[in-house]
Amino acid sequence: MQTRRIGDVQVGAIGLGGMPMSIEGRPDEGRSIRTIHAALDAGITLIDTADAYHLYADDIGHNEVLIAQALASYGGDASGVLVATKGGHLRPGDGSWYVNGSPDYIKQACDASLKRLGGEAIGLYQFHRPDPKVPYADSVGAIRDLLDAGKIRFAGISNANPEQIRLANEILGGRLVSVQNQFSPAFRSSEPELELCAEMDIAFLPWSPLGGIARAGDLGDRFTAFTDVARDHGVSPQQVCLAWMLAKAPVVIPIPGSSRPETIEDSARAADLQLSPEELARLDAA
Repeated sequence: MQTRRIGDVQVGAIGLGGMPMSIEGRPDEGRSIRTIHAALDAGITLIDTADAYHLYADDIGHNEVLIAQALASYGGDASGVLVATKGGHLRPGDGSWYVNGSPDYIKQACDASLKRLGGEAIGLYQFHRPDPKVPYADSVGAIRDLLDAGKIRFAGISNANPEQIRLANEILGGRLVSVQNQFSPAFRSSEPELELCAEMDIAFLPWSPLGGIARAGDLGDRFTAFTDVARDHGVSPQQVCLAWMLAKAPVVIPIPGSSRPETIEDSARAADLQLSPEELARLDAA
């Protein structure tokens, strides 16, 4: 698989989002492990998770633990895998979500994630979502402190606007390596953030690039241009979607969520799909 850069490391151009393996509708553990192993076999070396990817109040960090188990049991070389996790978004166990961007909490959450993932430092730690009750600079300042302390190797932010991207990079002393925002054919309002990341040479990680867990399967039905281009290439509309994103800028690394080996294998093949300028224009206009 072709690679792209996060910080000073190269990762596969397509990543794996771990969320579907741990929230509502989660599969059995065996299938999830096989999905992660299939991703690694396909050349995927970026796996995205978060401490909030769980169902119940007593299984916080379920997805982090699952990924750690999958990496430990993998028969090949997993030393080059970059695991990205996030802190600052919480689930109390009743299906709801809320935010906590206080510096003390972020540091505690990072320590807990590091314990679950293992190793000397978290590969990429991202502030999950802005907390309107806490100054953004204070939350990102906690990420800076974790970076300075060596508890995380790289620092990123998620669900950020252009002003927050610039501020975070300033607070981090130019060490912001990634921005993870929602971006898909149905959700294109993060285009300014994508363009800013390309300008600043910061990795842009689209989450829910295929439209989310419930809508990924019918992407081609909702956006027929993707189906038409897919038919011409003999591939899935989902592959076309990811290839379209990769063509937007060299900093884009989509992280499609998956809970089945066959879907992540299909997504991984998007890294080799070349679309013409005319096809890209059709997709942009869809």
